[in-house]
Amino acid sequence: MNDDEPVLLHTEGHILHITLNRPRALNALTHTMVRGISEALTLAAQDDAVTGVVIRGAGGRGLCAGGDIRSIYEDARAGRRASVDFWRDEYRLNARIARFPKPYVALMDGIVMGGGVGVSAHGDVRVVTERSRVAMPETGIGFVPDVGGTYLLAAAPGELGTHLALTGRAVGAADAILCGLADHFVPSHHLDDLTTALARSATPAEVTETVRRYAAEAPEGELAAHREWIDDCYAADTVEEIIDRLVDSGLPDAKETADALLAASPTSLKVTLAAVRRTGRLGSLEAALDQEFRVSCRAFTGHDLVEGVRARIIDKDRAPRWSPAEARDVTSAEVARHFEPLGDQELGLSSV
Repeated sequence: MNDDEPVLLHTEGHILHITLNRPRALNALTHTMVRGISEALTLAAQDDAVTGVVIRGAGGRGLCAGGDIRSIYEDARAGRRASVDFWRDEYRLNARIARFPKPYVALMDGIVMGGGVGVSAHGDVRVVTERSRVAMPETGIGFVPDVGGTYLLAAAPGELGTHLALTGRAVGAADAILCGLADHFVPSHHLDDLTTALARSATPAEVTETVRRYAAEAPEGELAAHREWIDDCYAADTVEEIIDRLVDSGLPDAKETADALLAASPTSLKVTLAAVRRTGRLGSLEAALDQEFRVSCRAFTGHDLVEGVRARIIDKDRAPRWSPAEARDVTSAEVARHFEPLGDQELGLSSV
């Protein structure tokens, strides 16, 4: 194991440990890391001595803050297509994690956003802590939830998933569990004890049971108390009507949410709303990933992704100039264009 490698692998007892190792970048995913995780899963699936996999992040601040947004920005500005190749392999990895034949334990401690959700929340044993902050924050940078995020959020209770998809808001442990993004709460100071105990798990069933033994009740979340206005406002058919309902509700939290939506990319909001609603009818993660790949490819060639990353990451002026600047000017034809088939460039997971 070379500590300079972006993905570290080691076996402890019966468990293969995968550690994302770019702590200064909050373990943001690169194409090399995606390939490394996939290769590790191939080894683990074939090794009868391995009863489960644990994935975690180095540095103590989080599992993974998402994809390497700066490289995507540079790729888009230069007219290259490396980001499309990255997404193709990343989404395939997301599907593979969901179908992995052995327990896949994701330690979602600290920051878990975007691509970090993709390498964790599709696993079958997902652990959050009091430090967890889980989000799909794409609309704030002119993008749309991907890595199977629309599939996960479409399955959340009521309109909670729509709320999180449009706002990009980060949630803690209890709310991540409520929304189906995680399974168990384990206090962060018990994670090392948990991983030591997992090493003694001689069967897949023992892996799952060991996590349950360390699980506790999560500190109270926030979303359950807001379900009434969230479900009412986000049941609207359009982004414009959702914002109107939030403003008209007279509730400070709803008004604050409306302000957050008004600051996001109008195109991203409309495409995200359509994506979540469509995904709820697709029936499988693979079909959702196929749809997300189409949307990502179209967003990659649009204006708002480059502009959003510029404002948030590059210049950090927090003043993106979206085009169109208002939701009412984003046409239904423009939204529909994001979902059109890619011909021979399709991801094709649902047809395998």
